[in-house]
Amino acid sequence: MHRLGINTFTAIVILLSWLAPARAELTNQLKNHPSPYLAMHGGDPVAWQLWNEDVLKLARKTDKLIFISIGYFSCHWCHVMQRESYRDDAVANRLNTDFIPVKVDRELDPALDAYLIDFVQKTRGYAGWPLNVFLTPEGHPVVGIVYLPNDQFRSLLIQLTDLWKNNSGFIRKTAAQASAERRSESLTANAQLQQGIGETLHSQLLQQILQAADDIQGGFGDQAKFPMPAQLNYLLDAYKKQPLDQIAHFLQLTLEQMASQGLRDHIGGGFFRYTVDPDWQTPHFEKMLYDNAQLASLYMDAAKVFKRKDFEAIATDTLDFMLREMNTDKGGMVASLSAVDNNNVEGGYYLWSKEALKKLLTEQEYGVVHLLWNLEAAAPFEAGYLPVYAMSPEQTAKKLGKDMGGIMSILASVRSKLYSARQSRVIPVDDKQLTAWNGLTLSAMVKGAQLSHGEKYRRAAQKLRQFLVNQMWNGRRLVRAKSGADEIAPGGLEDYAYAAQGLLQWAWFVNNDQDQQLAEQWVNIAWQRFYTSTGWQLSDRLRLPDVFGSIVVQDNPMPSPSASIIETTLQLAERNNDTDLRQRAIGALAVSQEILKKQPFVYATQVRVLSQWQTTRNSQDK
Repeated sequence: MHRLGINTFTAIVILLSWLAPARAELTNQLKNHPSPYLAMHGGDPVAWQLWNEDVLKLARKTDKLIFISIGYFSCHWCHVMQRESYRDDAVANRLNTDFIPVKVDRELDPALDAYLIDFVQKTRGYAGWPLNVFLTPEGHPVVGIVYLPNDQFRSLLIQLTDLWKNNSGFIRKTAAQASAERRSESLTANAQLQQGIGETLHSQLLQQILQAADDIQGGFGDQAKFPMPAQLNYLLDAYKKQPLDQIAHFLQLTLEQMASQGLRDHIGGGFFRYTVDPDWQTPHFEKMLYDNAQLASLYMDAAKVFKRKDFEAIATDTLDFMLREMNTDKGGMVASLSAVDNNNVEGGYYLWSKEALKKLLTEQEYGVVHLLWNLEAAAPFEAGYLPVYAMSPEQTAKKLGKDMGGIMSILASVRSKLYSARQSRVIPVDDKQLTAWNGLTLSAMVKGAQLSHGEKYRRAAQKLRQFLVNQMWNGRRLVRAKSGADEIAPGGLEDYAYAAQGLLQWAWFVNNDQDQQLAEQWVNIAWQRFYTSTGWQLSDRLRLPDVFGSIVVQDNPMPSPSASIIETTLQLAERNNDTDLRQRAIGALAVSQEILKKQPFVYATQVRVLSQWQTTRNSQDK
């Protein structure tokens, strides 16, 4: 047997290495990205890719699973998983070697996020952020997870690597079949609204809401508490039609609890995203523009219905917070304020030690907040106390033997001093500006402009109107997001829905026909681009197979964008006596009615639109 000598063998190996194309190593593409969330991952050892067609091509070429990790800048657990796993060299090496790792800002791609949230929710029974999903090279979801500690995440990566190497054919087939089964049916042609369906759905939804209501602490559920403005708005409308004591009690209790406890920042104003407990005490400290816009609107409406000036004060305090803390010189408002401070302490920006309070406040002031905020108890956070009402100012005044005017004056002084002291602290800001969220804010500012002291909100609304029309609209399409002057994402359904809604409300407030016509143009584009044979798509750029529409989009932290488009369409149709617009909207309501019957709680906005329209029609026909 002839054997090559060592020198000959070495020469052949070198020659082959020259002739063979070198495999290009992936590199992290996120450094200096205009999205603050993506940019913060730019220094990870993970070779993060941006989500685009090239990712799918590369996955098919290399026959690797795609790993999509979705989060957002102000998400606490997203920061934790980055610190524990994505900056770990062992995890990064595994992801870079065996997967195509992709990082997505959910606020830039809400359609992809919603698609994968739906997959994880249906396969695990829960979902959230960070949202991590493994897909086949063809783009079919295989496994989805949320936050996992480092050791569990590394174990999952090893298991998936082995499974893919040994059973990729089976995984491909199973994932493709599962994706096909999740596809919704086509819309029912020529569906008709059932007579009385609005009243039926109203009764079902009202029953579901009141069954889920926490009559002791307010809000919904018995674990974490979220504001859920869609359901609260529905109840407020229901109360206006039928003023039941049960509804009045629950609504006012919920609004009082959200405003007086840990969901709200009692020093700087504004609401946090949610609390992790059922008693509204312990927030996750991120502040989102969309929450504050919706809650400001809700409190203004509730102030009118219940004739409560304190609710109006909370609303205007929230609007003032947005104007002070979230405004930009670009015209729009920023997306969010982070849950962690610049020292990576969750809530550190908002928390106080007893020592710091004693140093900043007079003895009298400290005595009041010691009682009001229950500083006698142990600090609930490592960094100190969050100002939360353990008792009402009225109870505090009575216990201290002081008049209410004196107590309120002391609290105003305390707030001013602590706010000033807080200015030396640093809170990271996601400064990108989103069309959808600024549209919701425009609606809130228009409502604020109608108050007796609303001139500054009118000016703010006009500024937002100019931002949306002049910077986020190029005459053909809406932009989803900008960071500075950079466009970083195209507009989707919710951008058209909330921007059109806000602009229409502004147009009617100032009696501007041109703005009404532009709002109508945005509505028509939304129907053309996002309403398909299978229903509503949040985006027309999802890039995945088996993408399907939703016959109706659920309410989530924001109102259903499809229901918002339908509502605005009906308003325009009535204003212009436009039969075509009216029939388009009614047809979309008709095909949704059977779905609404199954779970009306998560479709509160659509049920409200349908019920209101049918009630209005019935009254006009009499």
